[in-house]
Amino acid sequence: MNKKTAIVTGGNSGLGYATAKKFCDQGIKTYVIGRTKERTEKACEEMGPNAVALIFDLTKLDEIPQIVQKIYDDEGHIDILVNNAGINMKKPFIEVTDEEFERIVHTNLFSVFAISREVVKKMKETGGGSIVNISSMAAQYGLPQVIAYSSSKTAIEGMTRAMAVELAQFGIRVNCIAPGFIKTKMTAKALDSDADRKNKVFSRTPMGKMGLPEDIADAVYFMCSDESKFVTGTVLPIDGGNSIGF
Repeated sequence: MNKKTAIVTGGNSGLGYATAKKFCDQGIKTYVIGRTKERTEKACEEMGPNAVALIFDLTKLDEIPQIVQKIYDDEGHIDILVNNAGINMKKPFIEVTDEEFERIVHTNLFSVFAISREVVKKMKETGGGSIVNISSMAAQYGLPQVIAYSSSKTAIEGMTRAMAVELAQFGIRVNCIAPGFIKTKMTAKALDSDADRKNKVFSRTPMGKMGLPEDIADAVYFMCSDESKFVTGTVLPIDGGNSIGF
C-alpha cells in the first residue's frame, strides 16, 4: 500500500477521520476533503505529513473535475477513493419538503457519482484502483424519519454493484461498507436524547455494544488492500450483527 494516493471525502471527523488516519499511518498520501477550513487543517495536522487538507464543497458538482485533475497532476495517480461525506436530517416523512429531500440526495448521491466518475477516468489511465462507498444501516432495513437519507444510502448500494460490474474490466474494484451504530459524537448526541431508540439499538445488536470508528477504518483499509484483490461489488455491514439481529 506504500506510495499510493487516496482521497477521503468528509475526512475531517468521525468515520472519515479514522479512515484517513489509518491510511496516513500506513504510508498512503491522503487528500482529506472537507468543507470547514479550520477543522480540516487541524485534522490533517493530527494525522501527520501524509495528510493533505483539501477545502472543498462537494455539492459544487461542476468544480469536481478540476479538483480531481489537480490531485492527478500533482501525484500522477489516484489509487483509492473513499466516498464518506454525507448529511442527514431527522424529520417525519410528510413534513420533508422537496428542497430538503433534494439537498440530502444531492450531497449523498450526486456528489458521490460525480467524484467517482472523474476519479475512474484517472484510474483507467493508470491501470486500476479501489473505490469504497460508505452506506448505512438505513439501507439495510427501514428506519423512521430519515426518508431522504435512507433513499440516498440505498441508492449508493445499487450504484456500488453497477459500478463494480462495469469497471472490473479496467482493474477497478468498487465495494461498500455499511456501518452499524458506531461510537461518535453524532451518534452519542442522537441516542442520548432518545432512550427508547438507544435501548432498541443495543437490544438488536448481538454483540451488545457500539463499534468504534477504527472498526470502519480497518474494514475500508482491507477493501483497498491487496488482501481483498478478488472482492468487488460487495456491501459489508460492520455492525456487531445489528443488521441480522432479532
